[in-house]
Amino acid sequence: MNMDEKTIKEALLKGERVTLECKMAKSEVPKELWNTYSAFANTIGGLILLGIEEHRKETDPAKRFEIIGVDNHQKILTDFWNTINSDKVNENILVEKDVEVVDLDGKKIVCIHVPMADFRMKPIYLNGNVYKGTYRRNHEGDYHCTERQVRAMIRDSFEDGNDGILIEHYNMDDIDLDTLHRYRTLFRVWNNDHVWNEVDDKTFLRNLGGYIVNREEGKEGLSMAGLMMFGKGLPIRERFDNFRMDYLNFCNLIGEERYSDRLTYDGRWENNLYQFFSIVLPKMTFDLPRPFRMEGLQRVDDTPQHKAVREAFTNSIIHADLMMDAGILRIEKHDDRLCFRNPGLLRLPIEQIYEGGNSKARNPRIQNMLRMVGFGENIGSGFPKIIAAWKETGWGEPELKNKIEVDEVELVLPVSAKANGIKDSQKSSQKSSQKSSQKSSQKIIELIQENPNVTTSEMAEKIGVTRRAIAKITGALQAEGVIRRVGPDKGGHWEIIK
Repeated sequence: MNMDEKTIKEALLKGERVTLECKMAKSEVPKELWNTYSAFANTIGGLILLGIEEHRKETDPAKRFEIIGVDNHQKILTDFWNTINSDKVNENILVEKDVEVVDLDGKKIVCIHVPMADFRMKPIYLNGNVYKGTYRRNHEGDYHCTERQVRAMIRDSFEDGNDGILIEHYNMDDIDLDTLHRYRTLFRVWNNDHVWNEVDDKTFLRNLGGYIVNREEGKEGLSMAGLMMFGKGLPIRERFDNFRMDYLNFCNLIGEERYSDRLTYDGRWENNLYQFFSIVLPKMTFDLPRPFRMEGLQRVDDTPQHKAVREAFTNSIIHADLMMDAGILRIEKHDDRLCFRNPGLLRLPIEQIYEGGNSKARNPRIQNMLRMVGFGENIGSGFPKIIAAWKETGWGEPELKNKIEVDEVELVLPVSAKANGIKDSQKSSQKSSQKSSQKSSQKIIELIQENPNVTTSEMAEKIGVTRRAIAKITGALQAEGVIRRVGPDKGGHWEIIK
């Protein structure tokens, strides 16, 4: 880190935020500095400036921060290093170059750059108490982590991931054999001469990391990876009722439609990761352009963009925190973008992910299961390939978001309307349909005001639409709490609530 006067003043003009904290520190290291040290290390890193007073009521950015300097920077530096190397914090993640003294308007400012801690070292906590001394950072400042957030960091600190743990009392009876056999068919295509093709299902799953035998403790059963990838829906929901998978298509909506397609827990499919992936992936890639291309005598339909979507979907699975409370693996398709959301924050700094060359999946066994049937690039190369594929399209830059406030990662891939099968005429038709639906809704309300006993047929005749359209609109108005039906269809009446 090389701080100078220009860099510091530019940072101050932007104001305190997730990655900047200013403190007076006239003659000593402020006690609150250590909360910020823990918070920056456990979030995305940040810069602490000592010798800057903040006037919080001042709205003018140029006047909000006053440069007052520190009186004895050598004493502050000595006290800082002595404390950070004591039992005040569980880990010192700084090196000498992370702390500098800069002359600013003739005054000494101490600059402390706190990097994001390596996931294997988290959580960084204070006073020997991991549950009471762990902090994170948001726009409001430093805050105590909840026990749930601390547990998530502790889980993430295991480099080998968590999907290899033995799920006691769950065995081959909890495997959906149809799912497993579909996977084995694809495995055979990709690995035609592999010796695993000849073994029984249990041995195959054990070789894959989906079944565990613990000889020391005399226990055996499914691993988390085996159950989540190939399990029956009911056992999965019983053991991991905290985790859900959801797919929503918001393209081509007409009128009051909330979505045009959805895959969720409705009893029509086994709620395991492999089925979710197999069902949703074709839906996500169906409308992507497939330019005509030949390799020899074979037409090649697989484009870099199709590969990028597969990679994005694979990443959302292998990096999901399957043990997070209320975690949702949520895949969305919009007119102008594809969204991939998974529970759990990034284990690596976002800059390293953009650069590539490194991969720290939370679920390495699931990662291997997918890679062995053609899904997922070599370690660390996936995200740069997503960026490269999208750069060819001119649709916009992919955006990777580390959503700290909700413990979620979201990848957004912009797409053109035409890429999702939407033509300009369709857009115009959708807007026209929405306006028409709004007018019909208002007209229905007016008819009810005039005559609460008005029937569906009378509404349809007066507005000039079908009875089915009236039923759809009145249903939406009832769901929104605008109107309600009192009594049966025949002999009842309408009431306007709001």
